[in-house]
Amino acid sequence: MSAATYSIRSTLRCLRRPHQSIRKRRYFCSTALRSEEITLHSTQTSPTLDPALVSTRKEERQLLKSGVQPIGSRRRRAALQSSQGIPFEQLPYQCFQEARKVLQTDREEKLKQIEIERKRIARAVSLDPAKCGGEASKKGKLVAMHKYLEELKVLADINDPVIKKRFEDGEGDMNRPIYRYLADRRWREYKRTLLLQRINQMSVVPDVLPHLDPTAEVKLGFGRRNVQPGEFVDSRVSEVPARLNIQVFDKGKRLVTVAVIDSDVPNLETDGFDYRCHFLAVNIPLSPSATSIALSKLSEAQIVQPWLPPHAQKGSPYHRLSVFVLQQAEGKSLDVAAVREREKQEGFNLRSFNDRYLIRPIGVHMFRSIWDEGTAGVMRRAGIGGSDVELKRKKPESLPYKKKDGARYR
Repeated sequence: MSAATYSIRSTLRCLRRPHQSIRKRRYFCSTALRSEEITLHSTQTSPTLDPALVSTRKEERQLLKSGVQPIGSRRRRAALQSSQGIPFEQLPYQCFQEARKVLQTDREEKLKQIEIERKRIARAVSLDPAKCGGEASKKGKLVAMHKYLEELKVLADINDPVIKKRFEDGEGDMNRPIYRYLADRRWREYKRTLLLQRINQMSVVPDVLPHLDPTAEVKLGFGRRNVQPGEFVDSRVSEVPARLNIQVFDKGKRLVTVAVIDSDVPNLETDGFDYRCHFLAVNIPLSPSATSIALSKLSEAQIVQPWLPPHAQKGSPYHRLSVFVLQQAEGKSLDVAAVREREKQEGFNLRSFNDRYLIRPIGVHMFRSIWDEGTAGVMRRAGIGGSDVELKRKKPESLPYKKKDGARYR
């Protein structure tokens, strides 16, 4: 083989496999250059995500990990990316602006009616009860007039597109009647129906209370985990006190009582089930704008029964843990020492408790607990006995066999 042919074949071999030469060259790179390259990549920061403009699932997950909720729907956020940033109320559409003028005129009329109704209420307050049928009749008329006034306030803003936009973006002020009305309507469309279905299907009503008409939305969670009504919760998750978010839809501050009841405590003596109070606290302030209640952060002057971790003994069916929010009488606080002395943890009866202290239920939530791999440790840490005992159903005794007379078959 000639020298020229050998050199041509070597050149073609190198051209066919260029990656090998590149790989060999990287071995001669200095460590200083490679460290600079790594530093360059590490200093690059991820772009800041705007909660009003993220439109992909990946961006939404990144935003939620940082603790920020996306604003509005994904479709709306995607449309805003290509918009010119014009304020919502100044959109240059003639039909939209003309419709806003009609709505503004209607709102002005409602504001006039509100002023008239306020004057009527002021005159009714100054009237002598003897001239309007007595104190009870006067009080009833004032309640009806105040109710009509609240309805006018809602009607004045119900058609405003800016109000609806703020509500959908989660920026509504719950101290205003219109935002409370919209939140109540949204809750009753699905979440309240689902809650009633769960508490009736699992017989929380009438096992714990004979009747319940919830008027406040109750959200339950343990740490970062939100719990849906009727969901099974691991015993290690529910070992810590729960956090509540209670949204009321009527104005004013009030005091509430929170009770967590287990209605499936096995009673071996009666071969039935008893009640147990896992948590009880009274005199908790609540308002439409102050909704968050962390049971672990309540003061000793409010707690009657501290948090007892939910647990189901091995072999027993699942336990229903019901969380009740009870509104106390207006302007009346309960004596914690007297309640603590009278109410016991075992055998707690919520019906008698409501009748004794004149309180009424306004909200409810529930979850379920069953024996799992962490229940024994939870019971041991809480000082609860019985983790080494397994409940078993007693098998029914079979009837004694009676031998039939063979003569009848002859």
